[in-house]
Amino acid sequence: MLTKDLLRVSRAGGGYRPQFVGRESRPLAARVIGVFQGHVGEPRHRLDDALASLEAEADDFKLVRGFAALLDREATFETSAPLPPRRARRAAFEAAERAGVPTTPDERTAVLDAAADRLGSDAAAVESSLYADREVNEVLTAFDARWSAEDLLARSGRPFDRPEEWDRSDGVDVSPDNLLRLYNVSLAQTALFDATEVRVRCSDPRTLVTAVKRLRLMYEVRTDDDGWVVVVTGPDSLFRNTRRYGTMFARLLRTVAKMTEWELTAAIDDRGTERTMTLSDDDPIDVLGPESVAEMRFDSGVEADFAARFGSVDLDWDLVREPEPLAVGASVMIPDFAFDYKFGEFRVFFEIMGFWTPEYVEKKLEQLESVGDVEMLVAVDESLGVSEDIEARDHRAIPYSGSVRLKDVRDALRRYEDELTAAAASGLPDELRPAADAISLEELAAERGVSEDALEDVAFPEHRRVGRTLVRPAVLDDVAERLEPGLSYRDAEETMADWDISDVGSVLSALGYEVAWEGLGGGTLRSKG
Repeated sequence: MLTKDLLRVSRAGGGYRPQFVGRESRPLAARVIGVFQGHVGEPRHRLDDALASLEAEADDFKLVRGFAALLDREATFETSAPLPPRRARRAAFEAAERAGVPTTPDERTAVLDAAADRLGSDAAAVESSLYADREVNEVLTAFDARWSAEDLLARSGRPFDRPEEWDRSDGVDVSPDNLLRLYNVSLAQTALFDATEVRVRCSDPRTLVTAVKRLRLMYEVRTDDDGWVVVVTGPDSLFRNTRRYGTMFARLLRTVAKMTEWELTAAIDDRGTERTMTLSDDDPIDVLGPESVAEMRFDSGVEADFAARFGSVDLDWDLVREPEPLAVGASVMIPDFAFDYKFGEFRVFFEIMGFWTPEYVEKKLEQLESVGDVEMLVAVDESLGVSEDIEARDHRAIPYSGSVRLKDVRDALRRYEDELTAAAASGLPDELRPAADAISLEELAAERGVSEDALEDVAFPEHRRVGRTLVRPAVLDDVAERLEPGLSYRDAEETMADWDISDVGSVLSALGYEVAWEGLGGGTLRSKG
C-alpha cells in the first residue's frame, strides 16, 4: 500500500477510479530507479534532493513520490561514521560545557579538538560523526530491487511487451515494468483502505471465502442467476473505521487479483461522501511478491487450537476444514469444519461462533435457521448469550470460553455414533465366520465398513474372542503347545506372529500365563496364580 496522501484517483462523474499507470509512465519509472541506483554510497538527503528535482520536472509529483516510496522499501540505509555518533555528541557536549558555549569558529574548533583528544581521534572524525545517525544523513548502502524479469514471469505468467528494454545494473535485473505493476496494485489497495463494503464475483469463490475468513472480515455469500457474490462488510456503526480493517480489505485484493476472472465493486467513504469503485481483471493489477493470504490455514486461534487437539486423539471421525457451502435461502454459508464418520457416508457440520457485533450475530442466527436439512454443531462463545437461540433452531449448541472443549464435542458426536452403530449393526448377520484363523476386531470392522462397536452383539461360532482379537480354538491349542513357563516374552511374541496375532497379552492371559518383567531386560512367562 501507499500512504493516503499519495492516492491518485479520478472522481469524474461522481465515481471513484484509481489513476493507474501504463507504459507511458515507464520512462519516469526508469528515471526514479536510476536516481536510487545512482545514489548508492551517498547520504539520504542527497537522494531526497535528487528526487525533489525530479518531482519538479514531472507532470505529477505524486507519481514520483509513489514510485520512490515503493523503491525505498528495497533500499538499505545505514549509519556511516568513523566514531559512534552518540559517543561523539556526548564528548563534544561535555567539552562545550567545560569551555563554555562556542560562539566563534575558533572556539568550536577548540571544543572539537578537546572531544577528539578524549576519544583518541581527530576533530574531523568527531565532526563527521556528530549527526551521522540522523535519518537524512544515513547512507544508501544497497539497492536490491526484488522484481527481476525472471521472477515476474514466473509469478504472473504474462510476458512483457518489450523485454529487451529491461534495465540492468550490476547483474541485477531491475525492471520499470515491474515497478509500474507494483504501483498499480499498491494504488488499488490504498483506494480500498476507505471501503465500507466490497462485493466480489470471481472464478474461484471458495479461495476468496477462505481468504476472507483468514483475515477475520465479516462476510456473507449470496447467490443469483450469475453465480456467487461474496459480500465483505466493513465496521458498522458500533466501530470506528480502523486502520487494521482497512488494511485487511487491501490485503484481500492480493487474493482476488491472482484469479483468472474477477470483478470487485467497493463502496468508498470519500471524506463523508459515498462513492463506488469498480475494478476487474481488465485493469492493470498484477500481483507481485508472496502468495495470497488464502494459503494461511486458520482464521482464528480458537479454530487452530481445536484442530490441533482434535488431531491428537483417535476418534471415529475425520476433521474436514471448510467443507462444501450450505444453502441458506438466497445465500450460502461455509461452516468452519465438518466431521466425517469413518465407517459410513455421514457428515456433521461444525461452526465456531466467536464474538462479533450484535448485527453479525443476528445474521449468523438467521443463517442457522435457514440452513438446509443437515446436522450441525455450533460452538458458541458464552459471552454472546445465544445458546438457547441456537438450540431453538434444531442445532446442538456447545458453549465455550477461551477454547472449545474437546470433551464437549466428543460427547455431542457420540449421540450420532450410537445411532450409526445401531444402524450398522442392524445390517449385519447374527453370525459371522471370518476366513482367517486369527483376525482383530478392528480389521474385521474395516472389512465390513462398520465400527468395532457394531460387532459387539455378533456371534462368531468358529472363533473365540480373546481381548479385541478373534482366534480359532485350534490355533489357541497350537500356541499353547509352544508356550511354557520361563519362555521369554519376545519368543512368545514371535510364536504368535506366525498366526498374525498382535494382542499378545490377551492371548497369554487366556492361556493361563502372566509375564514376570525383569527391568529393561525383558520378561519371562510364568503360570498365573
